[in-house]
Amino acid sequence: MLRRLVTVTAMLAGFIALPAQALEFRSVKETGVALYEAPALSAKKLFVVSRYYPVEVLSSQKEWSRVRDATGGIAWIPLAALSSQRWLLVTADQAVVRDAPAADAKPLFSVARDGVLQWQEAPKDGWVRIKHRDGSGGYARISDLWGL
Repeated sequence: MLRRLVTVTAMLAGFIALPAQALEFRSVKETGVALYEAPALSAKKLFVVSRYYPVEVLSSQKEWSRVRDATGGIAWIPLAALSSQRWLLVTADQAVVRDAPAADAKPLFSVARDGVLQWQEAPKDGWVRIKHRDGSGGYARISDLWGL
């Protein structure tokens, strides 16, 4: 009995010591890509997304990825429709992009809800360096964005 308890305790300790798996975010390569209920083109289409739309990859199998969007919806997308380029979705009413990672830094421009910004560097101290599709860039609060 004691031997079994020691074995179970050791197994649990091993699971606790495992590192957390990093989230994998990707973006949609082109406009008009359908997200499906199941991993098959014959499955029900749930909705269509635009280019740069970010998704979190939950799992992949063969030519399909199971993904979650910013609303928490889960669907399947063809693996070939995903890009490794990281884009972030504005989830606040408006994300103000500033010239430095600080609330009192000069505002450069703003992006309305559901707009997208390209991820440039890992977040630090609540801010992330981004770039707009027009080439302008700066820093935005991570609390205003989804896809990190």
